[in-house]
Amino acid sequence: MEVAADVRAIRLVRVRAHAILEPELTLIDAGFAGSRGRIERYLERQGRALADLRRIICTHGHPDHAGGVRELERPEVEICMHPADFERLQLGIRDALRRPSRGRILASITQPPSRIRPIEDGDVLPVLGGLRVVHTPGHTPGSVCLYAPRDRLLFTGDVLQRKRGRVVFASPIFSDDHAAARASIRRLADLDVETIVFSHYPPLTEGANETLANLAREVGS
Repeated sequence: MEVAADVRAIRLVRVRAHAILEPELTLIDAGFAGSRGRIERYLERQGRALADLRRIICTHGHPDHAGGVRELERPEVEICMHPADFERLQLGIRDALRRPSRGRILASITQPPSRIRPIEDGDVLPVLGGLRVVHTPGHTPGSVCLYAPRDRLLFTGDVLQRKRGRVVFASPIFSDDHAAARASIRRLADLDVETIVFSHYPPLTEGANETLANLAREVGS
């Protein structure tokens, strides 16, 4: 599915990854463990190959976003993730059960990348003319959104959802700190956005700035 020029959504099991089809191929998220075959077949249909892959950017460390990273790793592939989520992915199940929470359990069942390039708020990656990292903690400690000013694209991971045609906040069930996740949306309202790209829903291509401003006002009310 075409999201924008050079940006394609790859339908995986219960989630979408996004491929940036520039000469240096970038993936935003990688689905559950076992997603490699679907990703590879999709890229082949676009005339590309996994050998072109140079970068995977994880919006956060949940298993449907980061679980497929390990099977795509190669020395030349850069794995970009916020260090707060990478640190938590080191949890074993026994550690998680000592102080159980949904977020810690999810982390403990997600195979982490073997290494990462840490990304922090304000970093700019060489993708889509400059892809800015916006740290939006709450869904997970290291959740990030990715903003491409040139194309006015905002990749939100799971920080936002789109249900029944309406854009809403992150899931309270699967978020570590729902209040913090809601508060993070204030940062997105300062961006000039034409298209909001979600991980589980079709993109929003009309009224993006107004939508973000309304959500920010709702947080502030």
